[in-house]
Amino acid sequence: MQFSWNDPTAIMFAIYLVAMLGIGALGYLGTKNLSDYILGGRSLGSFVTALSAGASDMSGWLLMGLPGAIFVSGLSESWIAIGLVAGAYLNWRLVAARLRLYTERAGNALTLPDYLANRFEDKSNLLRIVTALVILVFFTLYCASGVVAGARLFENMFGMPYATALWVGAACTIAYVLIGGFLAVSWTDTIQASLMITALILAPIMAWLAVQGQLQPGQDWHAIVAPEKFDMLRGASLVGIVSLLAWGLGYFGQPHILVRFMAASSVQTIPNARRISMTWMVLCLAGAVAVGFVGIPFFTAGQAGADAVHANGETVFMEIAKQLFNPWIAGALLAAILAAVMSTLSCQLLVCSSALTEDIYRAFLRKNASEQELVWIGRAMVLLIAVIAIAIASNPESKVLGMVSYAWAGFGAAFGPVIILSLFWERMTRGGALAGIVVGAVTVLVWKQGGWLGLYEIVPGFILGWLAVVVTSLLGTPPSHSMRKAHAAVQQEFARIGAR
Repeated sequence: MQFSWNDPTAIMFAIYLVAMLGIGALGYLGTKNLSDYILGGRSLGSFVTALSAGASDMSGWLLMGLPGAIFVSGLSESWIAIGLVAGAYLNWRLVAARLRLYTERAGNALTLPDYLANRFEDKSNLLRIVTALVILVFFTLYCASGVVAGARLFENMFGMPYATALWVGAACTIAYVLIGGFLAVSWTDTIQASLMITALILAPIMAWLAVQGQLQPGQDWHAIVAPEKFDMLRGASLVGIVSLLAWGLGYFGQPHILVRFMAASSVQTIPNARRISMTWMVLCLAGAVAVGFVGIPFFTAGQAGADAVHANGETVFMEIAKQLFNPWIAGALLAAILAAVMSTLSCQLLVCSSALTEDIYRAFLRKNASEQELVWIGRAMVLLIAVIAIAIASNPESKVLGMVSYAWAGFGAAFGPVIILSLFWERMTRGGALAGIVVGAVTVLVWKQGGWLGLYEIVPGFILGWLAVVVTSLLGTPPSHSMRKAHAAVQQEFARIGAR
């Protein structure tokens, strides 16, 4: 398929992109200072918090990586979805409200490094630097996965060369992040989340109906789908299942999700946001699994698009949309992939920008910088990170799910134990936080290279990171009286508010 502005699909894409840029312009009008640009002034209500957290989590892998894995391997890959649902629920239940309350009490922290530095009274700023560096390393890789997903979409849809599609896809996201900051990202996330769930409900239903029409009288799906594709335990070992379920551990340490909790207008909005977000997530993941599984019988030999899907399973959703819907509706459904890519990539770019601007530029280079200066530095950092991500994504052999899994493990292991213990354990120290971040991150990097036992690197990283926090905190000097007092005050306030 070649690019043409007379094509209905291209027109729908253009309408979608113009709408996102329009929201970016509205976000620009609402951005007066750095707090507005990187945290939206802590003004998000339940609905926007819920869908923004969901959309920023579910990147291009939701409509490409996960359906592709199911298409290739069958239901045995759905353990990922089960682990993610469990992890997301526990993150909302245990972390969301407490982090929202604690970050405001800890010097009105705007970023994760800012929160940890204030929480542990780190006057040396070493904790801030280490946290910011880990964010930049793993998020640059994470951003690259989003750029790859966007490039795949434009390559598949419009026949663009991969190198051209890379820049076009990235430019779509960079534009509104650059203009509108956090408010634009959150508002667009809400629209994008709605588009994603619509696409993931419609596509598998229509594909299922098409497959039903292909069956001969008396036939069932087992006649055209290999029996092993139905088996959730096919070829599965305990290590394999644990590795897939362990994706859920990653939620506790994802900065782009945690920052949504921090931006909620109040702790009281969290319970309702959790219910909305979890409902959206379960429906989206179920839809993604269904797309991949229904695609197995749909793309039998001779079916249009079958060659493309069997060559690259991650295109299964795109081909279903193109084969079963008229070009106008297909354009809207395929824009859902762009929505998934843009929603996650945009918040990742913004978190990286925040780390560079708030935790490095203002903390060490320009302590007295004006708010307007910081906003423009933030925009410049968005561009810098985007260019680096594009360079990493320039390899056309890159796979979305593989890149996401690496970054997801890095954040989950480096920050997950630290965030949980910082919210619940008053004996935790600055040294413990540093040890946990370093040990968790290094374990992921080393384990990834070794690939020992076939175990997903987040598992040893999370366990060793947790042990490093506990052991280092117990062996070191106890927290100061002011740290203990602040921790007790937050716990009392949380108990009084009673966010459930």
